[in-house]
Amino acid sequence: MVLVTRFAPSPTGHLHRGHAYSALTAWTAAQAADGRFLLRIEDTDFTRCRPEYEGGILEDLAWLGLRWVRPVRRQSNHREDYDAALDQLRQMGVLYRCFRTRRELMALAGVARHASDPVDTGAFTGGPLSTLEEGDRVAAGEPFAWRLSLAAARERLGGFDHLTWVEEMSDPGVRTARPDGLGDMVLGRKDIGAGYVIASVVDDAVQGVTHVVRGEDLIETTSVQRVLQALLGLPTPVYRHHPLLLDPDGKRYAKRDGAVTLRTLRESGVSSAALRAELGFPLPPEQESG
Repeated sequence: MVLVTRFAPSPTGHLHRGHAYSALTAWTAAQAADGRFLLRIEDTDFTRCRPEYEGGILEDLAWLGLRWVRPVRRQSNHREDYDAALDQLRQMGVLYRCFRTRRELMALAGVARHASDPVDTGAFTGGPLSTLEEGDRVAAGEPFAWRLSLAAARERLGGFDHLTWVEEMSDPGVRTARPDGLGDMVLGRKDIGAGYVIASVVDDAVQGVTHVVRGEDLIETTSVQRVLQALLGLPTPVYRHHPLLLDPDGKRYAKRDGAVTLRTLRESGVSSAALRAELGFPLPPEQESG
């Protein structure tokens, strides 16, 4: 079996050191196994994605010395694949429309609302409205999200204890899906259709990804994606969740915190060889002069 990895950034900003570390980790895994490295652009949320950021991603990764299999898969070009998956889940009865706003969800969770609050407001478990109320709110054009009902999914699959995956990096071994910590996760929205959680599951299957290499902050999401793989009859890759790269203050690099971008480093004269060495991925001696 040929090992196939992928790096799947969202073009909602410029890449930073954390992204570089993740991309290099996935690329190195493919190189070591004489495998294939894919680049995927996760631009499902077209309200936040920008063409200039996608161009910057390509420039930054090429500057780092990465090469990938072409063509690049852009999720915005394959919405029908994700909509079909959502429709399949709706037909199974494991999705429901949720009309609650972010403010309402935060109030339910007892969380004070601040401008700096992350989007995630914690686990939420709900269920469909009555047919009459739902019909009225849809007719009124109210925005809604499509949520995965863990209760309905659990019933359909006969529980989650048999849903496992192989983890090869963070606490290696066989892991069992424990999706309850994230609650009934949003899989799509009225305005943009399917989101990245289901899109990445579909894409991994379509592209034959054998090893998902990404940050350990997504381990919980893996449980939900394992449930989706079971519901949709899709294969389960091996997972390698690497430690997150931390800044000098011990915080993870993040776009919203204004982390120094690779573009800024390039423009300030930092060489790709120097950055790779800093991140623990030095260039081979024969490439250092380039």
